[in-house]
Amino acid sequence: MDIIVREATAEDAPLIAELTRKAWAGKVNVTSSGHRETAVYVADHLRDGGGFILLDGETPIGSVRWLPLDAEPDVWEILRMGVVADYRGTNLSQHLLEAVIHHALAAGIEELRLAVRNDQPKLIDFYTAYEFTLAEELEYSHANPLEPAPLVMRRMLRH
Repeated sequence: MDIIVREATAEDAPLIAELTRKAWAGKVNVTSSGHRETAVYVADHLRDGGGFILLDGETPIGSVRWLPLDAEPDVWEILRMGVVADYRGTNLSQHLLEAVIHHALAAGIEELRLAVRNDQPKLIDFYTAYEFTLAEELEYSHANPLEPAPLVMRRMLRH
């Protein structure tokens, strides 16, 4: 494998929408809005926040996005991180997570947050390895009202 992470551009919105739907297929509960991801929605995220695309050589295999919180622009929520089925199980999502962490540090962001779905508790250990801690007092601003509220994890970048 020739793993590359590159920053997403506005032109990548259709690709990221497709990657998200593929990554969610068979992995995430069918009620998740990620199954209905659109290029318009992704373009809004890229405009207001940003994203990265994970590639194996020239083949796109995953993506992630982030958005600043409206009330706290120094806090980013990481969302829609996923890797397509053929590449799962090899810890490739760590490349996406590390890219967001490094980008946030370079941008002077104070805190990163992410949500862990109730049906994916094993992800808590994965994120804990990257210094995220459970923050039960926080609500995820992009939570799907049709599903149980996810667990929120945070990582402080500036102390």
